[in-house]
Amino acid sequence: MENKLYVSMSPHIHSGDSISRKMWEVIIALIPALLVPLYFFGLGSILVTSVSIASCVVFEYLIGRFLLKQEASIRDGSAILTGLLLAFNLPSNLPLWIVVIGALVAIGMAKMSFGGLGNNIFNPALVGRVFLLISFPQQMTSWPLPKAFNPDFMDAATGATPLSIMKSGHLERLPDLQDLLIGNTGGSLGEIGAAALIIGGLFLLIRKVISWHIPLSILLTVYVFTGVLRIANPELYADPLSHLFSGGLMLGAVFMATDYVTSPMVKKGQLIYGIGIGIITVCIRVFGSYPEGVSFAILLMNGVTPLINAYCKPKRFGEVKKK
Repeated sequence: MENKLYVSMSPHIHSGDSISRKMWEVIIALIPALLVPLYFFGLGSILVTSVSIASCVVFEYLIGRFLLKQEASIRDGSAILTGLLLAFNLPSNLPLWIVVIGALVAIGMAKMSFGGLGNNIFNPALVGRVFLLISFPQQMTSWPLPKAFNPDFMDAATGATPLSIMKSGHLERLPDLQDLLIGNTGGSLGEIGAAALIIGGLFLLIRKVISWHIPLSILLTVYVFTGVLRIANPELYADPLSHLFSGGLMLGAVFMATDYVTSPMVKKGQLIYGIGIGIITVCIRVFGSYPEGVSFAILLMNGVTPLINAYCKPKRFGEVKKK
């Protein structure tokens, strides 16, 4: 008798949707945010994004085909999404050979070494980003200043990002909220244009690709935490809205922390997870040595996800509660 019981790794989606469809919907949601650095950083954003995506796809194919001896999984769109998210965490003037290294670490170390999609513990794109930040700190922290359709991306003028301005204490130099929303600031490809990221997030919520629990708990925690600090010392700490729309917070909260594989399964766990990311992010931004803490916060909470799942495990059908 033919065995019709198939057991696969998470994520498991109980609907007519497929993993491939969800991946492509996230990619579509990122298109508005991709147009913003295309305008402000020009050719550099195109090259970094293209090389990142192509490298991730090639490495996933080669590792899966020749090392893991399994059917190629590049059609599901996950490698393309990883490459796109990795590019969003990089400056547009980053040398392309460094982008290739980041893609190799993201796919080879953080994803395929665990067995591929559904088995990885940590978000692959963030592992690649943090590896590059530690290995190439100078190149990873030389942020180009926005210049519409700039063709000289390798020789672009660099300057401080809003978060580095906050870190220096010169709050009067912070860009206004309009510039933060439209992307007229320095930073990585995904750190600018908060409005475009919000549009993409709303698309995912409407399509029910993600739920509100993780993004809202992260953003609300950061808002409350930084609001308390602002009230305590307005001359030293930036206002909450500047924190929300600066750096990689919006990208991380909407597109990276909500990764199906590395985030908690139940709603209560997702709220705990989001609050943890928000607290760690603010602690690193305000009290740590790095101006940005979103990547580290998400990776740390990725590691805690199994414990959260164990704590928030739903009651089994018919289970009798122990006294």
